[in-house]
Parts: sequence; structure tokens; C-alpha cells
Amino acid sequence: MKLVAAIVAACVALALPPSSLVAQSQRALTIEDYYKIKSLGDPQISPNGQWVAFTLTTRVEEDNTNAIETFVVPADGSAAPRRITHEGKSVAAPRWTDDNMLQYSLNAKVNSAIFLGGDAPPRERGNPALFKVAVDTPNATPVSAMAAPAGVPSADGKWRAQARELPRASAAEVNGSDFEKRHASRFKGRSFDWMLFQSDGQDYPTPDPRTRPAAEIAIAAVDGGQPKTITTLGMRAANVAWHPSGNMIAFTADDTWKNEQAYEQPDIYTVTTAGDVKRLTNDGYVWGSLAYSPDGQFLLSERTFGTAMITEKKLSHGGSDDLIAWPASGGAPINLTATWDFEPNAPRWSPDSRFVYFTAEKGGTTHLFRVGARAGAPIEQITKGERRVGNVTFDKAMTRIAYSVGTYESPSDVWTANIDGTGEKRLTDLFADIRAEIGITRTERITWKSNDGTEIEGWLTMPYGYNKAGTYPLVVFNHGGPHSAVGYGFNFKQQYFAANGYFVLDTNFRSSTGYGDAFKWATWGAWGTKDGQDVVSGVDYVIAHYPVNRARVATMGHSYGGFMTNWLITQYPDRFAAAASGAGISNWFSDYGTADIYRTKEMEFFGAPWQEEGIKRMIMQSPLMQAGKVRTPTLFINGEMDQRVPYEEGEQMYFALRRQGVPAKMIQYAGQPHGISGHWNNVHRMLNELHWIDNYVKKGRDTTTSASRQ
Repeated sequence: MKLVAAIVAACVALALPPSSLVAQSQRALTIEDYYKIKSLGDPQISPNGQWVAFTLTTRVEEDNTNAIETFVVPADGSAAPRRITHEGKSVAAPRWTDDNMLQYSLNAKVNSAIFLGGDAPPRERGNPALFKVAVDTPNATPVSAMAAPAGVPSADGKWRAQARELPRASAAEVNGSDFEKRHASRFKGRSFDWMLFQSDGQDYPTPDPRTRPAAEIAIAAVDGGQPKTITTLGMRAANVAWHPSGNMIAFTADDTWKNEQAYEQPDIYTVTTAGDVKRLTNDGYVWGSLAYSPDGQFLLSERTFGTAMITEKKLSHGGSDDLIAWPASGGAPINLTATWDFEPNAPRWSPDSRFVYFTAEKGGTTHLFRVGARAGAPIEQITKGERRVGNVTFDKAMTRIAYSVGTYESPSDVWTANIDGTGEKRLTDLFADIRAEIGITRTERITWKSNDGTEIEGWLTMPYGYNKAGTYPLVVFNHGGPHSAVGYGFNFKQQYFAANGYFVLDTNFRSSTGYGDAFKWATWGAWGTKDGQDVVSGVDYVIAHYPVNRARVATMGHSYGGFMTNWLITQYPDRFAAAASGAGISNWFSDYGTADIYRTKEMEFFGAPWQEEGIKRMIMQSPLMQAGKVRTPTLFINGEMDQRVPYEEGEQMYFALRRQGVPAKMIQYAGQPHGISGHWNNVHRMLNELHWIDNYVKKGRDTTTSASRQ
């Protein structure tokens, strides 16, 4: 023990990072640890600001489920987290009631393979029984709770408003003779005659969106009585917001919603409780996130460029995402973020109506910001640091906040602070035992100049047992989107590759969010070109500054990251020793009509595949069209039911490689859509990705093709 203490003291004196020491005493992460590392979810501060509730989710190997536990912790950090149980069993879905009691459900185990898109957690099914309990008393008896009534409450709590669907029209009866009806009833296939016939993760075909019933604004007294419908617009209202006076409601609706040729374009409307409707916008923008200020002076809204606006004006870029305040008494709207080059999310008024709080990405970080409710007000950053702040919640008085903090070196924990960011306190250290046992390796933030001088941000995770005297392989991760970003947060797969001796490079190439509009839209019309240069220049930077073997570099990614992988192996055939492409587009022509998103091509490729400009760009940017250059052994991974990037996209690229004698392998996950989910699938996938990349990167197998030898 004295020797260890002496080593620690020496490290402190030399200002060495903790990871310089831990790799000597802690074991490497293994694939089995996938089931040991829990995930934090849904931290929520109570209305009185005294407690924070959160969940911990455990992956269960035996039945491929998620087991959920709920905890509460004092917001002042005066005690350790306390688990909430119901008759000795775990509970889930914690929510605070207005009287500071904790409401929960008994559905504490859910299927891990339910798809919600991306990395979203599985949702609970059905309508479980609800209970609530006083957390101030550890042994308090739970009581039954009622689900919150539908709709948005008025400021005085006397009324609720909602967009209420009208009755759905009855299905048309089959006409014809008895002979025709018998054969109609025997039909086992699918038949549809509408354009939007598919949506990833949904039944195929999806119901005709034109047959959805209209949704009108209805109000109802909380103490009883029948709902009263106050609009008759024949549209589908959404984003309902009460004026504090209780006399008016704002909402959004799209008057083209039944036109399947039109892009979505919701506008802002208001309606008095007497039924007087007024339209506020009709300008081509897409409007949402409505909220009146508590003093009633402003209606807050979020504004983005509409697809129709972009295509009709033939813009070579998308637009900004702004917060717009409309004076309730009339007058010109105020753009609160006009000079701010980031994207606000989840805006919320302060109780005194002076500020709007929101979160936003800033490079690889995510933080809380606020802006004054006046023209030209400065935007202030509340939370700070090299980290991602998530799930921000406020107490009722908006004097305290609770949130999760993610870093590369540890799964997220719960933190709290004053509303101005002062008095920050870490409430949990949930993964101290994991960090003590497992040598989670250090990640460094790096920046470099791309081919044209643009600065790119990335993160480099060190291999387990890293020694500068050796040389190591490198695997490059490419994120999805493309308009998304990576940043501070624990990533098991990256740590798994690092534990197996790899440097891991994570990049926010151009088209990523969090770096301003010019950066986000820099790849318009040429997906893969500049962002591909950003990735390869990052590889060059790492090779120049770290002990990486240039001949032992691999690349991988899913969705847009899969496309990027396909693109890199066609454009830079001599740079990558192996690749793993997950759900990556290879042919923009075939993808256009078989995927559930067509608008991205019509916008960012300047047209459909029968229009001259669209044809030119789809040819130039399709990896399949340049697959003859590929020499990289590639693993292709797809979900059987993927309708975002259909399975045939991987199949085409796979066949192109095999036809030329380039090593390639296909893995298809049964019943899975675009976001391949389920613990068994995740583990199987990581094992196969590592095995494939090891085989060609570490073992150096011959990748010379039969075609190239002829």
C-alpha cells in the first residue's frame, strides 16, 4: 500500500493524468462488460427543488430485456441515492406530481429490441397501473395515482385544451359480386395507392396519411363537463399553448396536410375560447415549440426553413433554427437568436418572463443557455465545461436545475446547480466500482485542418495499455445523420475496440451540427466529398502525432456513417485495411424510391433522379458507381426490415465487391429496421465487427483481389 501511495504521489507531483496509472492496475474492458454497465436515465428535479429522481437501466442477457430501477437523491447531496420499490419490486417511469410526490409505474422490465430510432431507449407498452409516494418519508405507503388527463392546462388550472381527433371515417366496403368478394377476402398480399407508403420501424405499408381524421382544438373544464370544440379548420392542430389570460390558445396546423405532393409546412394560428381564429404565419417557414410568456406579452415559437422554401428557391443551403417572439398585442416578431449561429432546443420561459432558457450543441459539448426576451439581447451560456449536459429539468420556481453529465471516460451521472450555473454539485457517482475494476481508457480532444483549411474537431481514444514506444492500429468511427454530431459521452463500442488495442478516432466532419450553419450545410450537393476529406485529413493528423501504423487503419459507421464508410473505401482505396458498413447507402437512385425519406435528395442533391441536376449529383456521390476502385475487405450489416436505408443498398455494394474478388461479408438481422436494436444483436454485431477488422488489420491477411492479379 505504501508503494502505491508513493506512486500516486509521484504522479500528482508530475501532473500525470489518472489514466497513466490505472491501466497498470485495472483490467481491460471485455464484451461481457456490456451487461455490467448500467445507463442513467431521465433525471428530474422535484417542483420544490428538494429531490432529484432518476432511473438506472440494466441490460439483461438471459431474456434480452432492460431492467429498470428508480432512485431519488436529495438535491443538496446530503444523502446517497435511495431506491424506490413497490412491494419489494422495482418501479419505472418516475414523474413528479404538483404536490412533490413521486409517481411511477410497475413496468420495470421492457424488451430491448423495441425500435424507436437511433439510440432511443425502449418504451413501455400498454397502460400500466400508476402509484405515487411521498419521498420525504422513506417508509411511506404508496397510493394509487390517476394518469394525468389529456391536454394542456390553462394557467389557472381550470381548463384543459387539446388537439382532439374527429371520428375516423369507416373503411369502404368491398363492392362487386359474391365471386369478387370471396377472392378479395382470400388476398394475402399488400395493396396501396398512396405515395407515403412506408416509414421505418412501422407496419408496411403504413396507413394512407390522407385518411387521418382532422384534429380540432377542444377545451374542457377540469372539474367536469363535455369537451367543447372551438375550431372547424379541417386540419390537424398541434403544439397547443394557452395564453395566461385563459382566453386564447395558440397552435400550429398545416393547410396542405392532405396533399401528398406537398412538404410539411405548419403555420401558427390563434383561437379565442369563443372560437375566433387568426392565422399568424404564411411564409414558407416551419413553425413549432409554441409557448406564451407567463406575463402574456409574447408568444415564443421555433422557426426553421421549410423544404418547400428550399426547393422552390433552389437554395444551395439549409436555413438557421431560430427562436421568434411574437408580441401578443401585435407588432413585428423579434428574432431572439438572429446573430447566434447554433441551434436552440427545448425552449422554456422563466417565471418572470425575462428570459428564455434552452439547450444547444456547441462543438462536441451540449449546454444550457438563456436569452433575454428583447431584440438584441445577448445569449448567455449557463453551464460550462468540456462535457455534454443532458435531460435538463427545472424546479417550479426555476431557481434550481438538475441534469446528467456525460464524458468519454464514464457513463453519465446526476448533477444539480443554481439556475445561473453556480453552486454546481455532483449528486451521484454511480460507476465508481466500474472505473475501479475496468481500465476505461483516456480520450483526448484534437483539432486539425482539413484540405481547404477548415478546422475539424474530433476525439481520439487511447488503446488499453498505451505505450508511446509501440505502434498501434487505428479504427475511425463515422457518425450518422449527416446533420448530427458526436461529443462527450461514454461509448461502449469505442472502449471495446480500445480495450483490444486500437486507437479510436471520432470525428465531427462537415455537415455536423454544433459548428454553425455554414459548417452544417457545407456538404450540400456533394455528400461525402468535403466530409470525406475531413475524415482522411484527421487520419493523417493522428498518424503524424501518435504511434499509429499507417497500413493498419480501419473505418466503420452506421446510417450516414455507413454511407461514409462506403464512400471512403471508393475514394481512398489504399488508405483502409478493413471496413464495416452498417445500413449505408450505396446507390442514391435506388434509395430514392425505396426509402422512407425522399426530401433529403430533392433538397441536398438539387432534384429527383429524373431531373438533370439530381441525376448528375446522384451519380457522382453514389459509392456503387465507383465501386470498381475498392480494395478494402468490408463487412456489411443491415436490418432485414430497414426502410430508411433498405437492405438492398448494402446488398448492391456487397455484390460489387464480391464480383471483383474483394473480401466481403453480409450480416442481416431478422425483423430489424434501420436502428438495429436488442442486446443480443448488439453483442453479436460488436463481436463480428471486431473479428472482421482484427482479421485484416492485425493479422494482415492478403487482400489482393483475383481481379487485380489478372
